[in-house]
Amino acid sequence: MSTAVEANVEVLPNEPEANKLFRMVMKYKGSDLHLKVGVAPSMRLAGVLRQMQLPQLTTADMERLMYPLLSPRQRGILDEEGGVDFAHIIYDGENETRFRVNLFKQRGRLSLVARRVNNKIPSFEDLHLPQVLADITQYDQGIIILAGVTGSGKSTTIASMLQYMNERERLHIVTVEDPIEYTFKDDKSIINQREVGIDVIDWDTALKHAVRQDPDVILVGEMRDRETFSAAMHAAETGHLVFGTIHAGSAPSTIGRLLDLFPRDMHSSLRQSLAFNLKAIIAQKLLPTTKELAAKGTTRVPTNEIMRINPTVRKLILTEEDTKLGDAIRIGKDEGMMDFTESLRQLVVNEKVERAVAFEVAPSPESLKMALKGITIAQPGIL
Repeated sequence: MSTAVEANVEVLPNEPEANKLFRMVMKYKGSDLHLKVGVAPSMRLAGVLRQMQLPQLTTADMERLMYPLLSPRQRGILDEEGGVDFAHIIYDGENETRFRVNLFKQRGRLSLVARRVNNKIPSFEDLHLPQVLADITQYDQGIIILAGVTGSGKSTTIASMLQYMNERERLHIVTVEDPIEYTFKDDKSIINQREVGIDVIDWDTALKHAVRQDPDVILVGEMRDRETFSAAMHAAETGHLVFGTIHAGSAPSTIGRLLDLFPRDMHSSLRQSLAFNLKAIIAQKLLPTTKELAAKGTTRVPTNEIMRINPTVRKLILTEEDTKLGDAIRIGKDEGMMDFTESLRQLVVNEKVERAVAFEVAPSPESLKMALKGITIAQPGIL
């Protein structure tokens, strides 16, 4: 652990005591706050956890600090499920700083991890995202899925895509979130954001309402179960552009992950729906940057795998040949597709990540090695 960070921030009158810790993260421009019984409060600075110059937290400390932040509904979820997600907002006059919080129990005691969410919604350039994402936002209807593990930046990438549309098109965008992570300001579009538990009772009700609210675009957040995905598919089939996220490691494996939400006897009809309503899958991982880029303020960049649904991909989905989807991505580069190997190659060549980091996360280190040497592997016939 690095040198401790001096704790010299005071809370404002009438605000929760816990805000001192959140304001510490704001002062030092940290990305995350970590609280655990038996350990001093910590924050992540430039990708590294650093402790604050404060005493170790006790069980009583955590309960005193955390419980005032929870609504009765959130307290109920914590007690019943052992963890709860919520947004915590710090106000400074007319400005606000939002934290995405996960409060959970471990070994019977409370722990917290909170991610500071920037007020400014970053652009594709700010995030070092491929420009093909701008083309993907131009669909009139269908489903666009962001895949990745927790903390891979899926929500930030979707926010950037929605903001790109907000700045250029006259649309009605409806988001259903739990919690709201970025707050949008209407530009050319009108954006209505609904937070589950505050603005609407549950996901099902929110999604039923959404299709009746004359939306052009709907963000359904995480497609964590059959009901949410079915509602998203229904919205796409009725002429809306739907954005959603899912936990999956790659673009091709996302198809299997979606099928796993349903019993086997429904897979054939689901493949039909996916083939004709899915527009793109964007899989993402976050990597630490080179020291030079980190010194300029960018500590992490995404590596992306992008699969667009062209006739080849559509046929492979329909014929259950998911193992060939990776090949379809590699031969679809003229349509803006790329696999993780090509994305990593570009990040190394452009000096955004170190070679060692790229090889550590590469699906096939040997393929990446060849790609960096300029050797292209011949693609097999997949039709």
